[in-house]
Amino acid sequence: MTAISRLSSLREHVRSSWRILLKEITAFGVIGLVALVIDLGLFAWLSPQGALKAKAVSTIVATTFAYFGNRHLSFSHRARSSLGRETSFFFGINLITLVFSELLIALFVYPLRYEHGSLTVFVVNVVTIGIGTVFRFWAYKRFVFQHPDRVHSRNVDLDVELAE
Repeated sequence: MTAISRLSSLREHVRSSWRILLKEITAFGVIGLVALVIDLGLFAWLSPQGALKAKAVSTIVATTFAYFGNRHLSFSHRARSSLGRETSFFFGINLITLVFSELLIALFVYPLRYEHGSLTVFVVNVVTIGIGTVFRFWAYKRFVFQHPDRVHSRNVDLDVELAE
């Protein structure tokens, strides 16, 4: 293989990888915005019943919407593994982000004594969603919606997976 053909092959790989990544990020963002509206709307509506209860309910509803949106839009080109594996990883990842959100909201509502309907608690909720979004995008690509070549492989190179 000549240097020119290797360069051409590398350029084509980078070009196709970027198109796929752009599609995933764009679709993930659209699904995420709708899930954000669901999450924040339910949180605001239910927060008089208690901030932690409101966060749990709003996250469960938004996560359920996000699963179907991400499976059928954001990561539709990726291989399917078993439904049980995929959903347990997806909801497990979201459980981790829910626990993180609940802990931070509880910190502001209880020891710091902010009212459950205050702007500060709402902002903390938005910040935890933002941090969780970055974690979820990485985790969905890595663990839930796997690359077709990686579905049955146990030896996954993290650098290669993140590059795709």
